[in-house]
Amino acid sequence: MSREAAFNAALAILLLAVPLAAYALDEPFYVALATRIAILALAAAGLNLALGLGGLVSFGHAAFFGVGGYVAGILAVHAFNAEPLFGLLPASDQMPVVWLVAALLCAAVALPIGAISLRTSGVYFIMITLAFAQMIYYFAISWPAYGGEDGLSITVRNAFPGLSTANPAGFFVVCYVLLMAVLALIWRIANSRFGLALQAARQNEKRVAAVGIRPFRVRLAAFVISAVITGVAGALYADLNRFVSPSMMSWHMSGELIVLVILGGTGRLFGPVAGAILYVLLEFALGGVTERWQLFLGFILLGVVLFARGGIVGLVAGKVRHG
Repeated sequence: MSREAAFNAALAILLLAVPLAAYALDEPFYVALATRIAILALAAAGLNLALGLGGLVSFGHAAFFGVGGYVAGILAVHAFNAEPLFGLLPASDQMPVVWLVAALLCAAVALPIGAISLRTSGVYFIMITLAFAQMIYYFAISWPAYGGEDGLSITVRNAFPGLSTANPAGFFVVCYVLLMAVLALIWRIANSRFGLALQAARQNEKRVAAVGIRPFRVRLAAFVISAVITGVAGALYADLNRFVSPSMMSWHMSGELIVLVILGGTGRLFGPVAGAILYVLLEFALGGVTERWQLFLGFILLGVVLFARGGIVGLVAGKVRHG
């Protein structure tokens, strides 16, 4: 077993063991903290697929995070009030249905955004993805039917068959298992022919095109898959907080996801998990001491960029990726 594989296993065990122990000790707050880590790691894992493997620096992934959140909130409200969607479609408070709807809607949104944005590169790609995200953000603000700028409250958390999601430990298990399943999927993608083509397109687009592979299609597919994963994380985040608002779509949220990826290690399988753990623990430990806790985060991020390009995982595991 490589050092990276061992470190990944340690992170997975730690993330599972600590909240379950906290629940057994009747400390539900720490379970909620671990659940937030798992959800943010899932959202960052989606971005890491595009950024780490494809080199696509998207500054608009918060749009998909927010779309997933609004899907969870709107379906929950309609199901609670027994009101059909748009007067026609039945609502559901079942998480698998919510995730499916969030995934389909995020794919439908990401497809045209990616098709337009991927015709550019570099800073232009960053700015176009940001522009699309801001358009969706302002649309949510101007949508009074679902709270507008004030957001939308979720009275009862969406349900999962066979588990009590109102129970903090039950909801954590759902988020944790989904995170591990998505990381396994990303590992499979990274080691597939599609993943190899995506990484090759990041390194040299002309050579990939010369062997008969269309880099645009490969990147577009990766962008859409990335958006779907981040959207499902957004649905879980709305359920965690029992609230969704346009702030989930703001450029600050996009920046936060990028920070998680860079802290943990760009392109590293468990990089988003390591980044989310560090970010949430810093917020918890320093947030109660000072409102400017992000200043310390900035120093850590600066240190990572200057001295540990592979992030936390790279610092521990060396150069091997996806082990």
